[in-house]
Amino acid sequence: MQIVSHHDLVDTGNISASSDGRAILDEIDRCIEAVVWPPGTQEFTIYPESGKKRGEGNGVKPIKDAFAQEALTRGWSLEAKFPVATADDAANFGPMDASKETPSGLAVVEWETGNVSSSHRAMNKLGVGLIAGSVAIGVLIVPTVPFARFLTDRIGNLRELKPYFPLWSDLDVQRGLLRVCAVQHDSESTSVPRIRKGTDGRSQS
Repeated sequence: MQIVSHHDLVDTGNISASSDGRAILDEIDRCIEAVVWPPGTQEFTIYPESGKKRGEGNGVKPIKDAFAQEALTRGWSLEAKFPVATADDAANFGPMDASKETPSGLAVVEWETGNVSSSHRAMNKLGVGLIAGSVAIGVLIVPTVPFARFLTDRIGNLRELKPYFPLWSDLDVQRGLLRVCAVQHDSESTSVPRIRKGTDGRSQS
């Protein structure tokens, strides 16, 4: 899978330029680039079909799971509780997709599998952690529009989030980094299988 762009909305303390910060951000990038389809190949090839209709297009959760498994091999924790003041708050925020303690502090990655409302919740969740100082590096991974059109219908994507970047850029963070990473398939082919869709509540992933 290829990384199309990084958008650093907050970088208080210049974490992205520190050796520790660069190392963990590079590790996240390597985990993204390790995601391939079909499994066992050298790149990410998408079946080019719109995901608007049930049973068509490609699911998202298996893509996130492939990233998570790569992160696990590099010492990341999966689905750990979000670090907030009370257990009730942690339940409301939901677990972190991937997290790792670093010399700079806790790094948290969320991989978007829902609609744009889910993307906003993920960004706000990371923002709360950064403001509180319990998260040092927060990264949300979203598809580009060319990628999103082949995925589950209405998946949150970079174009939908961009208008809100000024809001998150204005967060009062003492020290921390908030990044949105846009990703995309490497190629398209009708010779590869579709990525299965799963049902999660009322949304397809």
